[in-house]
Amino acid sequence: MRNESLTPAPVSDALLGFTPPTSPATSRHADRTLVDKYGRHVTYIRLSITDRCDFRCNYCMAEEMTFLPRAQVLTLEECLRVARTFVDLGVTKVRVTGGEPLVRQNVVWLLEQIAGLPGLKELVITTNGSQLDRFAPALRAAGVKRINVSLDTLRADRFRAITRVGDLSKVLRGLDAARAAGFQRVKLNTVMMRGSNDDELVDLVQFAVDRDIDISFIEEMPLGEIGHGRQSTYLGSEEALASLEQRFVLLPSTESSGGPARYWRIPGTATRVGFISPHSHNFCESCNRVRITARGDLYPCLGNNDAVPLLPLLRAHPTDDAPLRAAIVHGMGIKAKGHDFSRQMDAPQVVRFMSMTGG
Repeated sequence: MRNESLTPAPVSDALLGFTPPTSPATSRHADRTLVDKYGRHVTYIRLSITDRCDFRCNYCMAEEMTFLPRAQVLTLEECLRVARTFVDLGVTKVRVTGGEPLVRQNVVWLLEQIAGLPGLKELVITTNGSQLDRFAPALRAAGVKRINVSLDTLRADRFRAITRVGDLSKVLRGLDAARAAGFQRVKLNTVMMRGSNDDELVDLVQFAVDRDIDISFIEEMPLGEIGHGRQSTYLGSEEALASLEQRFVLLPSTESSGGPARYWRIPGTATRVGFISPHSHNFCESCNRVRITARGDLYPCLGNNDAVPLLPLLRAHPTDDAPLRAAIVHGMGIKAKGHDFSRQMDAPQVVRFMSMTGG
């Protein structure tokens, strides 16, 4: 048993600023069901277990970051309580994120516990790949089904410039280790940046094809103070797709990995090419996910600032999950109909860093 528990002083719900909802809207949430006010069924959570990372990617973090004190971060036991409560309410997919989740001490213990939750169908993880060469077999044994690896370039000098401190060779070794460990799917996540890696899209797809893995291209999002002025580096999915079609035959696919990516198949290969397009093809109408940050804030929408603080409830009620369940149901009621990142390109309304929100 992994024990990181803190011993906080008792806190009342009133002091937490949260009153469990008693409106009729609460009654429409049957047990094991989370439905927002627009009828969208939430079955997928992205759980950040740390805001720390061993990279400093320039679209994700400031060069000099101030990280949360340990007492303000969910303990592993609290992460498990959050995951268990969501799964009890009908969530079937949990993605563990960061920061970089593999820098969190005893992360494998947490993954083992989440993987064993009754009702969970899929446990997946997003990583920068820096620790995969030593963790891949343990992750597979723990019950992780799929791995997403962030990789924006295949050029070592560019990789160092984008990550500020990263070593491309370590990530490539990690990818090899993940493939050797036998995961159902390994996927690359590439943030598209004009003037930075837009000339490598074909090379990245060929890299994925050669290794029988998937790749998703992500439109850059204006989050945090570093989000200002993103208009100059923004590259849209349609332009990227047109560029790739000059080299590859890409056939639209109805496949889904449970997230926002739209996929294309390359005939004769095992590779799926996905696009995640929060700007050009807003996917809010089918959104099935919410995010929990490392400090326990439930964000029903990535592109909005409304959140429900779960950490105070976890610590005020260490043996009673009823207030936590009520807060989660309340969070469905404040889930926005949608986001509009196009209006935020030069003046972001969401000022938290991506590393704070969870990938």
